[in-house]
Amino acid sequence: MNTQRILAHFQESADLKMQSAAALAQPISQAIELMFGALSNGNKILACGNGGSAADCQHFAAELVGRFERERFPLPAIALTCDTSILTAVGNDYSFREIFSKQVQAFGQAGDVLLAISTSGNSANVLAAVEAALEREMRIVAFTGKDGGALAKLLTDADVHINVPHARTARIQEVHLVAIHCICDGIDVALFGGDENE
Repeated sequence: MNTQRILAHFQESADLKMQSAAALAQPISQAIELMFGALSNGNKILACGNGGSAADCQHFAAELVGRFERERFPLPAIALTCDTSILTAVGNDYSFREIFSKQVQAFGQAGDVLLAISTSGNSANVLAAVEAALEREMRIVAFTGKDGGALAKLLTDADVHINVPHARTARIQEVHLVAIHCICDGIDVALFGGDENE
């Protein structure tokens, strides 16, 4: 019984990834172009999300500051999910809704990109961060699931929406991770061209 359940998880994940590939290829390509353009102009990428999405933000920032698959110079990306003193101070003194938006106001500048991840599209603190970023003339790359929620409605034509139309959070996050790896690879290709082994 356990084996069948495990196999079902793998099958559902694989099926959703293949179903999502064609629909997400274009917005992922747009996200690569937007982020690479910002980095090329001396701007940075800020990232925010909760729970598993917070881990995805940290994973993304680590791939840019360290490396993805090629040796290269560090690229400026900051996960807004990491500083426990800021998170707890803002959460305590203001509200949990402002834990990311305060950091966007502190660190964000026109031309920067905010990677906003919310599987429901309705995380109040992510929505507040997007609002703060738009006020600062930043661009948004939004990762959502389901119907995109309130986050989808905040985006402008200059922003990018990567939506996984599935109800199950774990499956959405698995596709988000593939999309993150595609973006990291795309940035490396934009920097160096071709495949490392070509």
